[in-house]
Amino acid sequence: MSPTTTMAPTLTMKTLLLLILALPVVGLAAGGHETLDRAPIDTRDAASIQRGARTFVNYCLNCHSAQYMRYNRLMDLGLTEAEIQYNLMFAAKKVGEPMTVAMRTADAKQWFGVPPPDLSVVARSRGADWLYTYLRSYYRDDSTVTGWNNIVFPNVGMPHALWELQGQQALKVEDKEGPHGRTHATSLVQLTPGSLSPRQYDAVVADLVNYLVFMGEPVRAARVRIGYLVLIALGVLFVLVYLLKQEYWKDVH
Repeated sequence: MSPTTTMAPTLTMKTLLLLILALPVVGLAAGGHETLDRAPIDTRDAASIQRGARTFVNYCLNCHSAQYMRYNRLMDLGLTEAEIQYNLMFAAKKVGEPMTVAMRTADAKQWFGVPPPDLSVVARSRGADWLYTYLRSYYRDDSTVTGWNNIVFPNVGMPHALWELQGQQALKVEDKEGPHGRTHATSLVQLTPGSLSPRQYDAVVADLVNYLVFMGEPVRAARVRIGYLVLIALGVLFVLVYLLKQEYWKDVH
């Protein structure tokens, strides 16, 4: 067998392997064309997360459940059991219950086509920046069933639940000449104002996203705090072990 015949299958397999490994990268590069805004959240701001929880139970929990989140986890934010029951529990009786909705899955499928997804870990799957941009990018579109569309999520099936706060926006498309030819530039313009100013609405969305991030991992703050304590303990232990080693070997030549 000649060297050429031996090398050819090897090179082919290497090329095929590289192509397979590159497919996810190509898919990620081609999947997201939208420019995401930076979400101004702070997972250490308990007051912001409390406000976000209030927005969540008033506007999101009507359709979307959070079955992996229990109401009593909000006590980690400084809320008392009485405050949680009085201000945040509208679909449950006990503070230890998960944040579910009264709507049955069969009814949701009949009404909406598909049941609204659970939002317990949506911040971990989508990311805070995506959620922050998405909730501010709705616009009126008469061609859709709901009458709404979204720049970040084209042809989204969910209507704009916060439209009374933000108001109604319209999509503006402009043709611009560039170095590579004519391009389409899209932007959102305000049609009707909402009950909040744009800055106030952005703050409400930031609080909501902050809560969604907290809900995706409620023990994150405790885990980080324990991690720092462990690192400090290991540092102290290292010093003690080093001093012990020096004392043990000082007479050994």
